[in-house]
Amino acid sequence: MINILVTGGAGFIGANFVKYMLRRYNDVSLVVLDALTYAGNIKTISNDIESGRVEFVKGDICDAKIVNDIFEKRDIDFVVHFAAESHVDRSIENPQLFLVTNILGTQNLLECAKKSWSIGGGQYKKGKKFIHISTDEVYGSLKKDFDTPIALKVGDAIKSVVKNREDIHIYGDSFFTEDTHIAPHSPYSASKASSDMIVIAYHDTYGFPINITRCSNNYGAYQFPEKLIPLVIKNIIEGKKIPVYGKGDNVRDWLFVEDHAKAIDTVMRKGVVGEVYNIGGFNEETNINMVRLMIDIIYKIMRESNKYHNLLKIDVDKINYDLISFVTDRLGHDMRYAIDPTKIATDLGWYPETPFSEGIEKTIRWYLDNQEWVSDVTSGEYQKYYDKMYNGR
Repeated sequence: MINILVTGGAGFIGANFVKYMLRRYNDVSLVVLDALTYAGNIKTISNDIESGRVEFVKGDICDAKIVNDIFEKRDIDFVVHFAAESHVDRSIENPQLFLVTNILGTQNLLECAKKSWSIGGGQYKKGKKFIHISTDEVYGSLKKDFDTPIALKVGDAIKSVVKNREDIHIYGDSFFTEDTHIAPHSPYSASKASSDMIVIAYHDTYGFPINITRCSNNYGAYQFPEKLIPLVIKNIIEGKKIPVYGKGDNVRDWLFVEDHAKAIDTVMRKGVVGEVYNIGGFNEETNINMVRLMIDIIYKIMRESNKYHNLLKIDVDKINYDLISFVTDRLGHDMRYAIDPTKIATDLGWYPETPFSEGIEKTIRWYLDNQEWVSDVTSGEYQKYYDKMYNGR
């Protein structure tokens, strides 16, 4: 049995990783450590816990006693470290929280794992590894060379990356690679860059077995509705204005979360110790086009079927671009992110499989079908569920 500690496993990407691993393997046992802050919802993984293959521990990654206890009681083979404060707007309002959780919390996990896995002389138990989940935002911002996107010219090196993909377009000539210099601009990305450096320092200084993955913007099920895609869906349903920063011309590369989970699994099993792997979707789009696309898809769904009409607090014919409201731009707003995932594709055999047109409609339908989950996570009902299930035990 392979034992994996998943920090932040009740959050968006962490929970999707938990579910992917349980579907994919019969010989894995997971321990989820999560503080259940606003973005963590234990109900997301309640069925997985009840299956007996996931053990849940409520706790802060900064708490050495809790983390050491997990390592002492369980033979942890891998740490997959998702837990982090991750919303840029929140980091602008409260930078210190991000520094404490993302930097000191990561260092605490590293130290506890090093203590547990060490066999002396800079050597560690065989098969152990720490996977640190980071972000493309540590690289800073890329130039947006084209207002109107152009087709990606596919060279031999990336043919495997764009396998079975059509209509791939880009907004600039440059991409983030693993060799791109780190140049964060927000308190959030600076805290993640700092945690990356701590992870690398543990490898270089102590020979500690690590990998770092840096991903582009994820989308999919179970994402907290402060993020762009679930926020847009929620506001459309409620007939509220959809806030778009500045002119909406900032570009992001969108990665389907299930593809990301598969990539992390691939790095965990095949990644060369000490290496960094960029994980991207080759799905560049401006924020305004993303919003318009979601409006179009939801309008189409509502026109084709009345299945979801009971959810709407707005007439179907009012689901249009008039819902868009341009607001003052975010401070230090990076213009463009775009990842080149050639390394992970050529070295490890992973590539982003899900066409964006398929993934975005699947995502929208999931949120329409799971409004109870959205209501729970935005109202705090998930905390009541935790109290009912675990307090007093």
